[in-house]
Amino acid sequence: MEIVDITAQDGLLGPLLLARSAVDRSAALRGDAAWLEKTWADPVTRVVVVDDGNALVRRSGEEFSLVFSAPADAPAGERYLLGVDAGGVAYFAVSAPLPEPALGASHGRLVSPVAASAVPDGQVVAAGLRQVGSLLGDLDAGLLVYAVALEAWHSTHEFCPRCGSRTEVRSGGHVRVCPRDGGQHFPRVDPAVIMLVHDEQDRCLLARGPQWPEGRMSVLAGFVEPGESLEHAVAREVAEEVGVRVTGARYLGSQPWPFPRSLMMGFFARATSTELVLDQEEIAEARWFGRAELLAALESGEVRLPSGLSIARRLIETWYGEPLSGDW
Repeated sequence: MEIVDITAQDGLLGPLLLARSAVDRSAALRGDAAWLEKTWADPVTRVVVVDDGNALVRRSGEEFSLVFSAPADAPAGERYLLGVDAGGVAYFAVSAPLPEPALGASHGRLVSPVAASAVPDGQVVAAGLRQVGSLLGDLDAGLLVYAVALEAWHSTHEFCPRCGSRTEVRSGGHVRVCPRDGGQHFPRVDPAVIMLVHDEQDRCLLARGPQWPEGRMSVLAGFVEPGESLEHAVAREVAEEVGVRVTGARYLGSQPWPFPRSLMMGFFARATSTELVLDQEEIAEARWFGRAELLAALESGEVRLPSGLSIARRLIETWYGEPLSGDW
């Protein structure tokens, strides 16, 4: 599979960088113990080690690539089958402390988004999706999103919620089974809506959370509650956070956001009121922007937008009509 670049008239402007994939997830093979054992013994199989959302990556020109190992060289740890590519190569993730890279003392850990030029060509560093997700190719980006999401779920589901027994990993890392009561527990995601609200003057609404520094602004977002539709969640979250009523929620796309396990579903919604009444615990500031006003604020540095890794940035640029500068 290849990344799909969706145009503004079809949906979102630009690609969703964490929604890429180039492997078949091979669900039918997860329960085949003989195939899993045989494939793990195959030196062609590729393994990525993931440690608290980080993996080893190597700079290759203007991109980064995952550092893989053969199964025989992988550390001990929980194994997760990630899938098989078009050439028949299988990929696994192992949850374990990151091994020492070949470059030894040059090994660093990236903690903020970087440009490729910030790391010497060929150097191996530890990094997560927030740091290098936009600089990975389709295959590596999809594998790392998948591995990080599985690791995050497994790390909080080691014990049965009914009896407290330690659960066992089965089905290539896609089920945990309680040995005492036989209960099966499957990886879950938390659905969240993220929406660009626009009014009759075609202004967009941007807001800042109280934990963010001044100037850092984005669209509104929130989790879907039990028994709630996506459209109702859009209307409720906007009303709760800024006091604005909306209608006509229109779905534009989704992407995983495994920090730790969200699925972000993007919408446009039309405001039927414009007076702002902020929930001070959730929102420190909110403003309506016309296109010229937003561009001027970005050029002056008054406002900074979410990175291109996020669906928030795609929603804002789709409303604006073209790519914008001014990352967080």
